[in-house]
Amino acid sequence: MDKQNRKPGSRPEHSRRAQRVYAFQVLYSMNFVPDEKQLRTTFKHFQEESSKNKTSKASYAWELILGVFDNLDELNRVISRYSRNWRVERIALVELTIMRLAVFEMLRRSDVPIKVAINEGIELAKAFGDENSRNFVNGILDAVAKDIKNGKLGGGSGF
Repeated sequence: MDKQNRKPGSRPEHSRRAQRVYAFQVLYSMNFVPDEKQLRTTFKHFQEESSKNKTSKASYAWELILGVFDNLDELNRVISRYSRNWRVERIALVELTIMRLAVFEMLRRSDVPIKVAINEGIELAKAFGDENSRNFVNGILDAVAKDIKNGKLGGGSGF
């Protein structure tokens, strides 16, 4: 976003998009050492790096990180349900991490419109995935969104 289109007083490093990117990076690292202690260490490392660069991305990013971490099995089940012909174990880690994050927002964050969660997932896929990532992520997230809207899949206490 350029300076002309930015709201007065807003700081781009504090935007939800920046925090999603930050959360994605921490969650992606979780694919290699999936325990909470390592998650906290990685998050702390990113916080320290952010401080060096004079940015602060802790609050919303940490909510996303913990939300995905705490609901990992359920998120994987949802993704598996919509990724026909692709077991979760076979999905590339970049795309899987993006979808976990987006599905979490779609199902558990009432302050994030479904359309925004999908668009943000697509933007992450463009930034971090390959040329096929965007379409794959979009297809899964659209199918999840359709079932949420139809009442076949819901947030709150269960997926």
